[in-house]
Amino acid sequence: KIAELFGKGKTVFSCEVFPPKKTSPVDSIYKTLDGLKDIRPDFISVTYGAGGSSAVNQSTQEIASIIQNQYHITAMAHLTCVACTRGEAAELLAGLKRNGVENVLALRGDRNPDFPPKTDFLHADELVSFIHRRGDFGVSGACIPESPDMIHDIRYLKQKVDAGAQHLVSQLFFDNDDFYRFVERCRIAGINVPIEAGVMPVLNKGSIERMVSMCGASMPRKLTRILA
Repeated sequence: KIAELFGKGKTVFSCEVFPPKKTSPVDSIYKTLDGLKDIRPDFISVTYGAGGSSAVNQSTQEIASIIQNQYHITAMAHLTCVACTRGEAAELLAGLKRNGVENVLALRGDRNPDFPPKTDFLHADELVSFIHRRGDFGVSGACIPESPDMIHDIRYLKQKVDAGAQHLVSQLFFDNDDFYRFVERCRIAGINVPIEAGVMPVLNKGSIERMVSMCGASMPRKLTRILA
């Protein structure tokens, strides 16, 4: 379980991959995984299709299984509220368990205009609780170190942890002080699970600006000037 990797005196380092686009075969992920295995991440997480594409969601399960069983690296599969009914979530969890994938990241998920959102799970804490009750999974949740209403967000985050989240990974951020302040407030609120910093490499100006806009994060003026 991923939560067990923390607190042992070493830095935990993980990577995140996303399923290939519809036009690419799942096998194309091997090139990415071949490059990542040599840096020996503690685990690799696999994102979930936005909205409700069953093909993409199935490939999340398939790629997580490849990471776990062929590369022998701990895998964490993403699962989202907007893309799953209770029945679909139960089926995906059963498939992950059959393939030895023990860790799941429960998210609300981003809406996709091409797919109407599923409504069995309205908030991530409901999905966390559902996963927690179905088999011995390590359950992770997401958190936001930058927020205009931090008190509300931390109160909700405490609900996620109380529902069964054993590890949290943050959304991207660009000011370390924001993350440190956030962790301190979480500890004061009684959230004592490991909180992992989500780091987004800046590969090009357009992609990072798009991601920042989607996530509601902010960029320091210094970084904005560098990108310009």
